[in-house]
Amino acid sequence: MTITRIDTGPRMSEAVVHGDTIYLAGQIGAPGESVGLQTQAALAAIDALLKQTGSDKNHLLTAQIWLADINDFEEMNQAWDTWIAGFPAPARATGEVKLYHPDYKVEIIITAAKAG
Repeated sequence: MTITRIDTGPRMSEAVVHGDTIYLAGQIGAPGESVGLQTQAALAAIDALLKQTGSDKNHLLTAQIWLADINDFEEMNQAWDTWIAGFPAPARATGEVKLYHPDYKVEIIITAAKAG
């Protein structure tokens, strides 16, 4: 089966497509912004990658959300709930982790199926 890599650099690819499954790298927003704005930016990047790989929010399988501070859970969820409204929700896990730079507050990883 063919493996397609999207926006590949020396360390990682932004997306990998294997068969009908799409794996997205963790998406982040601009450093230093609020967790709400970083979440919105990460979700916009996810939308763009899903479109580029032949999918959309109707085909989400899983979401992993990493927060630098679990106290930001509600603010992150406000952005998430707006983004996912009207679409089938994926299986999701959220946890607190130390992200690679203190100015980043959220990272979101998505697995999706190809549309159609």
